Amino acid sequence: MDALLLIPIALPVVGGAALLVSSFREGASVAGRQDSGTGGSGLTASRTAGGQEESRVGLCVYVGMVLGISVILALTLSWTGERELVLFTLLDTIPVYFRIDAVGRLFVTVVSLIWLMSALSAFVYMRHEGKEKRYFGFYLILYGILVASDFAGNLVTLYLFYELTTLASMPLVLHSGKRESVMAALKYLFYSLCGAYGGLFAIFILYRYSNTLTFAAGGTLNMAAAQGHEGILLIAVFAALLGFGAKAGMVPLHAWLPTAHPVAPSPASAVLSAIIVKSGVLAVVRVVFYIVGAEFLRGTWVQQAWMTLALLTVFMGSMLAYREQVFKKRLAYSTVSQVSYIMFGLSLLTADAFTGAMLHVAVHAVVKCGLFLTAGVFVYYFDYTRVEQLTGIGKRMPKTMWCYLLLSLALVGIPPTGGFISKWYLAEGALQSDTGVFAWLGPVVLLISALLTAGYLLPVAMKGFFPGVGAEPESRDEGDKGSGGLAAVPETETKTGASSASEPDPIQEPALAMLLPLVILAALAVLLGIFPGSLIEYASRIATSVL
Repeated sequence: MDALLLIPIALPVVGGAALLVSSFREGASVAGRQDSGTGGSGLTASRTAGGQEESRVGLCVYVGMVLGISVILALTLSWTGERELVLFTLLDTIPVYFRIDAVGRLFVTVVSLIWLMSALSAFVYMRHEGKEKRYFGFYLILYGILVASDFAGNLVTLYLFYELTTLASMPLVLHSGKRESVMAALKYLFYSLCGAYGGLFAIFILYRYSNTLTFAAGGTLNMAAAQGHEGILLIAVFAALLGFGAKAGMVPLHAWLPTAHPVAPSPASAVLSAIIVKSGVLAVVRVVFYIVGAEFLRGTWVQQAWMTLALLTVFMGSMLAYREQVFKKRLAYSTVSQVSYIMFGLSLLTADAFTGAMLHVAVHAVVKCGLFLTAGVFVYYFDYTRVEQLTGIGKRMPKTMWCYLLLSLALVGIPPTGGFISKWYLAEGALQSDTGVFAWLGPVVLLISALLTAGYLLPVAMKGFFPGVGAEPESRDEGDKGSGGLAAVPETETKTGASSASEPDPIQEPALAMLLPLVILAALAVLLGIFPGSLIEYASRIATSVL
């Protein structure tokens, strides 16, 4: 029965690999036809276009079926009991081992939700980018790898799939093949691999001084063996925090985020910001609370340094986002800041702060996925990439902008949204902690960051709905430079260009496949604040077990 754990991991990996093989074969076939110099009449071109559209529909159906079945299986297996499976053994005492526990359930649920929402939007958006089979191939493979990471039962298994996450997500960043995309992907790869080596160093040390590398709530550190070796253990844990913190965007290894997000397709940016950064958070949770134990770190220089770096990242990310005018880059800096809310909550080593961190894992994933998908709508329909271009956009896309507004309010932490609940627990956890100056400095920095968040998100909605006298959106002649805008704009608007000043802007909401995820995510961002009881109870149970 436990062998079923392999299905939601293997199915998307195999399905994605099949798409990659098909993509490579099609590329070789097209190159062969071009080399042979065969041309085509208008009729042939028309038939080719029709065939391509049928192929796109088939691709979307295929991806939807593989991903849907995988998600259903992953969630069903996660929430129907305790399961474990030894896949194979690397060494006599180190198996590649899967086991479902409370933290794994939370993370795999968040991953599955975001993967479905982003895929639904990508079915339309990737027409703008092209090379769809390659994109969805890596997208499916990455989902299987993330499920394996969430199901990992020991530190070596987690590290193995953590590295694979980097390798499988890098092609999403360099998808366009442009120079800036390739350089951003290489930067992402360099930062992630260098950070992972810090985690690998920690694994070597922890293996020597732990009873086992299998995850256990409260830790598995052998205190008798560790006695007299606390110094090297603290260095190893700090190396893991810095290393895995690179994926989570924590200073000083945060710079890949604002470089990678603007060049990646918007659905890829959505999962990078909502999920991939959380793989670093998951690795930190596993090391600190399931191997080392919170008690070993409490009051040490490692905890002090961790809290300092987290708060520095929160403040710095918010400031940089406030000053940034490229919309997706602004959202990327926002991710740098918001994920370190989670890191700060974990660093306090208190139950309320841990609960707030787990709540913010879910809330931030929902909100940031929605915000990046909103940015994708603006890119797809208008090729708008800068904040000032969005003036008056609310008149054209009121439903989209209302979703953006609700998501922004949740990220700021305005009640009754989910962001208010998670930040409340983080602040309460800090005030109740015995961490000296950080007990009050933490809530102060979080409050300042919330104000800055309001300053860089809410004006976009205000100017979108109320552009002011004489402030008109940019003309369609400039906005339609990309293929996406032309592909999705009604024929009448494409011919006539921008609406004249005397005529109201025509309302044009995005396609249902792009609007529906925004509505669902915006609704979830609010509902997580109105009905937070079950999630709070679940996160509190995890906190009680590890602290």
